[in-house]
Amino acid sequence: MGVEARRGGTVLREGKCLPASRIASKGARARAGVRRMFRVARRAVTLTRAEGARGVGVRALDRARGRLIRNQPSLAPRSEIRMLVRYDDALECDWTRPRPWATAPVSVRDRGLSTAWIMHPPGESSGGAQNIFRFVKYLEDAGHRASVYLYHSADHRIDATYVRQLISASPSYPDVAAQFHAYDPVRGVAPDTDALFATGWETAYPAFLDPSPARRFYFVQDYEPSFYPVGSEHVLAENTYRFGFHGVTAGRWLSDKLAGDYGMRTSAFGFGAELRHYSFTNPERRNGVFFYARPVTTRRGFELGVMALQLIARENPEVPIHLAGWDISSYDLPFEHVDHGMLPITALNEIYNQCGVGLVLSLTNMSLLPLELLASGVIPVLNGGENNDKVVHNQFIRYAEPAPHALASAVLEELARPDLPGYAAKAAASVVDLSWDRPGREFVDIVVEAMRG
Repeated sequence: MGVEARRGGTVLREGKCLPASRIASKGARARAGVRRMFRVARRAVTLTRAEGARGVGVRALDRARGRLIRNQPSLAPRSEIRMLVRYDDALECDWTRPRPWATAPVSVRDRGLSTAWIMHPPGESSGGAQNIFRFVKYLEDAGHRASVYLYHSADHRIDATYVRQLISASPSYPDVAAQFHAYDPVRGVAPDTDALFATGWETAYPAFLDPSPARRFYFVQDYEPSFYPVGSEHVLAENTYRFGFHGVTAGRWLSDKLAGDYGMRTSAFGFGAELRHYSFTNPERRNGVFFYARPVTTRRGFELGVMALQLIARENPEVPIHLAGWDISSYDLPFEHVDHGMLPITALNEIYNQCGVGLVLSLTNMSLLPLELLASGVIPVLNGGENNDKVVHNQFIRYAEPAPHALASAVLEELARPDLPGYAAKAAASVVDLSWDRPGREFVDIVVEAMRG
């Protein structure tokens, strides 16, 4: 047992003298440590209640891994550069030097064409992919052959058989005879290919590098650099317009832009509507508003549209608002609405025929929806600009400035038309001859003429 005594400001213990200030400091640290232990314990209880024991364990493992990585930097996971195009394809593509297919392009005059289409694996209801297959079908119906080569930058293998079955089973796609393949850069496209089509900016890279002597075409449906903020992918997408391909574009706006800004050889085909799916079936007055709501596609102006719809609902709370294009159930929208989510093409006409006006925003090339809405007797309200009004000329399309109040006012004015039922019938009649058949013939003529050299 030690001897302890206090003399003045000093504590004596077993012959050692310690200043009282140090003893007090140690005591304070001990009390602070106890408080920290209680705080940690309370936090552990709270986290366990909120996340369960497994969640707390995962947090502990994450902290341990973090400490380990800090101490051993070589153990940190390495991030690969990921883009829509394969990194190596973008690296090896030197478009400043002419390729053999550009200096001696294939010409065909007296027989059917063998065409190859490189495209991203399509989804079940991808509008861009539907349009690609629509024009593949027109080529086939004109006596030409097509093969589809699926390309992506992901690590997993593409199951071409599954994609073929998905396309065949979906009512959104035409029935094509084309063979489907996973694109192999070593084998390339079939050796008898006459015309090779890129269908999106990322597919332009394998189309450029492919060893085939086939003449190159670029099926351009939108100005894809605008899909990205200014950066690498924006520039890589823009560069594809300098590859020397013949651009076949959806509408005149794209054709003029690519020719004027990049010196690209371009030809345009017009827009149409799938009239077997869209028709005018409700001649009564309609009070609904349709909005193409697709937050994952920024060029569709989702937030801008929501603002306009909020103003519409504020002005007229009784207006039914129908949204389709994407599942938006996770969004807290400030107005009553019906969320139809993603629908098959066969389900849209019934919804359209409940609506008097449709709000469609397109901040790059014009959407295909306005003509479809017109076919169902819906008055489309679009954001104004040459990207839209240069593509389709129809007196029943209403243009407005891309501002919430301007868009809302245009929708409400069209909805309040005293002659809306008759006006809707005339709108539907204005597109009764605008099927895809004429654009399909235009497309085939463009390709056949270009192949003649």
